[in-house]
Amino acid sequence: MSVETLIFEKGAPGRRAANMPAFDIPMESLDELLPADMRRKEEAPLPEVSEIEVVRHYTHLSQRNFGVDSGFYPLGSCTMKYNPKINEDMAGLPGFAHIHPLQPDETVQGAIQVVYELERYLAEISGMIRVTLQPSAGAHGELTGLMLIKAYHQSRGEGERNLVLIPDNAHGTNPASATLADYKVVEVKTNPETGGVDLEHLHKLLQQHGKNVAAIMLTNPNTLGLFDSNILEVARQIHEVGGQLYYDGANANAVMGITRPGDMGFDVVHFNLHKTCSTPHGGGGPGAGPIGVKGHLVPFLPGPLPMKNEDGSYSWEDAGPKSIGKVRANLGNFGVLVRAYTYIRYNGPDGLRHVSESAILNANYVKHGLSEDYEIAYPLICQHEFVATARKQKQEAGVTATDVAKRLLDFGMYAPTTYFPLIVPEALMIEPTETETRETLDSFIAVMKQIAEETRTEPEVVKTAPHTTVIGRLDQALAARKPNLRWMPGQEITHS
Repeated sequence: MSVETLIFEKGAPGRRAANMPAFDIPMESLDELLPADMRRKEEAPLPEVSEIEVVRHYTHLSQRNFGVDSGFYPLGSCTMKYNPKINEDMAGLPGFAHIHPLQPDETVQGAIQVVYELERYLAEISGMIRVTLQPSAGAHGELTGLMLIKAYHQSRGEGERNLVLIPDNAHGTNPASATLADYKVVEVKTNPETGGVDLEHLHKLLQQHGKNVAAIMLTNPNTLGLFDSNILEVARQIHEVGGQLYYDGANANAVMGITRPGDMGFDVVHFNLHKTCSTPHGGGGPGAGPIGVKGHLVPFLPGPLPMKNEDGSYSWEDAGPKSIGKVRANLGNFGVLVRAYTYIRYNGPDGLRHVSESAILNANYVKHGLSEDYEIAYPLICQHEFVATARKQKQEAGVTATDVAKRLLDFGMYAPTTYFPLIVPEALMIEPTETETRETLDSFIAVMKQIAEETRTEPEVVKTAPHTTVIGRLDQALAARKPNLRWMPGQEITHS
């Protein structure tokens, strides 16, 4: 791939992207609008380029981005599934895209209807009573759910409950959200045989801390890709001491239409609609993290909530005096909600179950295909994802999970999630999702087997990968701690 120079290296003095006609209205001097200490003393150092230079430059840069539309993206736990373009078409309808959140209700009846019906779809899918669509992402939903749990306990005079139990294989946002909600985190061990919650350890923790336990945060199936068959017993023990069960919905891609968190005993459920219902979420957004609750938590939901009036019209109702209040401005990332609504309506109940079954089938197919060359952390029937490990490759040839991930880039495939969950050394967390074809899965398996063979015969090829990308390996520690993302005039320009 050819070198793309900086936009500042293009163009020439005086070159412009567009020439606009002169204003035909009176102009005021900038000197009269801004005080002297707020005005530039010299021109901003902006590039002087033509329109075609601008378009080609940013088009070339966009073509270097990797996305699910351009290649296989088996990013475990993040569920980077293909986004059907009908979702984009619906979200882009003028009646959705061009409205304003402060319009009178009578002018946005269709939008409120979408929110009203989506809430009910999600409640049915999860086994909850009501849902708030306000949270902007999964972690925001976690915080909202924990705030609901805290408000519930305080309303019962049990404000001393200050502990949240979290498995050692949990998503990192779980302990972060609990801390932000002013809870203390207690780690629950994983059973080394089943990959689920260690019931003996859980029992000991509840004996020791029961009266102070506010909740347990679980993902089921968990980050090992395993369904915890003891979930009803976990729920019984937590409820017995007065705690609540919080369901991290990051892995709902494996249970839709098959089982429901509410039926497992969970009191609070969050959805990652930008994952489960296919909105693209690279680059940090956009997202949506709705929270569903059982009946005893409904009074604490953020408001307002959508309602259908007796005459068939739609409006908003106040959540009541116990509500925790709004958790964001306006009422959610509406475009993401429209996409999720479209996805659910497009698939229907049977289709959503087929989505889950296909995700499970694809994951087990890939797991079986890699099992001869890579150690599988928990060689059980998995759900939508599984965790392989490069531990054998590291021991035999010094090739790490990072090396395997970097080598995949040479084949036009994105890497799996690496080094997570933390309890698995040299983890490669793989989630093919339901959207990939068998041919794509076979291609991925073949590439992974080739990398395993290279590890045995030419390990340096893997250790020094990638070889075909524009930029090779970065200093990841430096990039994370001292990112330099902005070029300044006078700064030396280097091209890799």
